Amino acid sequence: MPGGTRFEHYQDYIQRLMVPLEILKLEYTALNIRRNILRLIRAGEAGHVGGALSSVEIVTALYFNLMKIDPGNPKWPQRDRFVLSAGHKCLVLYAALAERGFFDALVLDTYGALDSTIPGHPNMHKLPGVETNTGALGHGLSIAGGMALGLRMDKLQSRVFVLMGDGELAEGSNWEAASAASMHKIDNLIAFVDRNKLQISGPTNEVMSYEPLDERWRSFGWVVRTIDVHDL
Repeated sequence: MPGGTRFEHYQDYIQRLMVPLEILKLEYTALNIRRNILRLIRAGEAGHVGGALSSVEIVTALYFNLMKIDPGNPKWPQRDRFVLSAGHKCLVLYAALAERGFFDALVLDTYGALDSTIPGHPNMHKLPGVETNTGALGHGLSIAGGMALGLRMDKLQSRVFVLMGDGELAEGSNWEAASAASMHKIDNLIAFVDRNKLQISGPTNEVMSYEPLDERWRSFGWVVRTIDVHDL
């Protein structure tokens, strides 16, 4: 009924007032990143929009709250690192890097153009803030694990975050990397699995199911938490 609807809206408004200001700022930033993704799609007339949008809040939380980074000095040795294992989700990375100030947002309008610095997969040689080239699925966790181990050997307190897609878990190299990280107790490595339950061939539970996914990771020696990835 209309009265009930208005009351529900009022309740929602009151709850929003109780949300910490920092969370509201992050939500606003996430909206801007979503706009940047659409800007990229419009410029290039192509791109993996689903995977990019499903991981916006993860990337927002990392680049605007959790990671120790300096956009003015992207090679700062003490920085935290981010590895986008699912390289085809590069639109979210480009959108976030532009929003964070690693490069001018006008570069986003060159997506899809010849000689653009933002190609269809991340390239560390073309764009500041990109830590490694990715695209061939299943390699990101191995790369991130090596980075984290190297940082520990250098006695740096930096962390490495890696964003994986649930579809790429069918690649066996992921599980070798998961085993190695556990074996070597690499505790400065944090992996996110963007569990949108889709891959190019169809639903992940039909193509190659790894259920229960949380227990599988625990069996490899990892500390696991399941979260609502859109709730900042």
